[in-house]
Amino acid sequence: MATHDPNLGPAPRRHVLDLYLAETRQLFNSMDPAPFQERDLDPKAEAYIVEWAGEAPPRLPLGLMVHLGREPATEVTAAMLREAVDDHFRRRARVTWAKLRRLFRIGRISLVIGLGFVLLAIVVGESIAGMVGSGRYANVVQESLVIVGWVALWHPMGIFLYDWWPIRAEARLLDRLGEMDVEVLDAGSPAPGAANRPAA
Repeated sequence: MATHDPNLGPAPRRHVLDLYLAETRQLFNSMDPAPFQERDLDPKAEAYIVEWAGEAPPRLPLGLMVHLGREPATEVTAAMLREAVDDHFRRRARVTWAKLRRLFRIGRISLVIGLGFVLLAIVVGESIAGMVGSGRYANVVQESLVIVGWVALWHPMGIFLYDWWPIRAEARLLDRLGEMDVEVLDAGSPAPGAANRPAA
């Protein structure tokens, strides 16, 4: 654990999650055949960590303190666990940012299609109105086609107004988790400076 020079002022605060495990393998998906450092986290453990991070103060760095009951907390174990956890969340962040880029690409294509359909509906409506005349029926047909055209814009407008920001928030949270400091302690060791102490 890094030490802090008191002459530099107070140590930077962190929001720390204490996680109590018997062995490090409990943190990972046992069905994942990938090498240990590249293995996905256990879905329940990941959901627990992400939920905790989502409630953390946004400006505080995150920290994960893993307490081991039956496995020695060696520096090798700490380095391995730190690399595996950070790599997992960085991979998740890359996938989520790619999802956001795909959503924007779909939104742009849908917007072009929707605008084209609106113009087509207006042209067709005016053409029908010109053939039928200026009666009430012509107005109903013309306005109905315009409404149908604007309905075609609902999907792209929904993307650009509402759908993108939850994905960006998730990606930014995963970025934070990818930079999270991970420390390993024996179960009996105290956890200095922990912001909260939930049990896994």
